[in-house]
Amino acid sequence: MIYGIGIDIVNIERMKRAVEKWGNRFLERVFTEMEISYCYEKRNPFLSLAVRFAAKEALIKAVGSINSISLKDIEVVNVDGGKPILRLRGKFNEFFQMHKIEKVHLSLSHEYDYGIACVVLEQGEIGEMI
Repeated sequence: MIYGIGIDIVNIERMKRAVEKWGNRFLERVFTEMEISYCYEKRNPFLSLAVRFAAKEALIKAVGSINSISLKDIEVVNVDGGKPILRLRGKFNEFFQMHKIEKVHLSLSHEYDYGIACVVLEQGEIGEMI
């Protein structure tokens, strides 16, 4: 059963301006070390940062309400073949167990000026967590 759906869109130039203005202070507050390293291996790191930020926001929208979370408790990683998945820590793990959310589907895309992410959460019996 679907628990929640979230979608978010981020302007890539806006992400670039935030990084240029706030630098590592911004990056280290929003992204994990692994995410930062992955993005800066790319030709255009701001595109990869933007879709990861969109993924974090989309997950928060899909969940609906969870108090005082850290964006670093949500990590976007790529598995075999490049498929993006979410690794969750902290309050998200507790929330998912309490609400029996067993699957997280993530789709990322970007085109010219924008990065977009969609998250679908499935509820059911507790199975293997992320």
